[in-house]
Amino acid sequence: MNLEPAPIAKSEIVFDVKPWDDETNMKELEKNVRSIELDGLLWGTSRLEPLAFGINALRITCVVEDDKVGMDILEERITAFEDLIQSVDIVVFQRI
Repeated sequence: MNLEPAPIAKSEIVFDVKPWDDETNMKELEKNVRSIELDGLLWGTSRLEPLAFGINALRITCVVEDDKVGMDILEERITAFEDLIQSVDIVVFQRI
């Protein structure tokens, strides 16, 4: 009889978090995104990606436990910072 626990299903997600304009404080935007804490969520690396007209998107990676963190909840939490964030796109979503 195998008593080992089943492996936990996890996914890696990469988001592009887009600000309203080029005057948005991107450090504050990232701080707000990283302040989101959910059981089964681990934030990873980030960098700024040029969009257009001097506007950068925050490209940020996270790993989620599939049974604990739903995509809808995570996107909703990110876009709740509506003063700073215009939209969120999923760049990569893959099981790991």
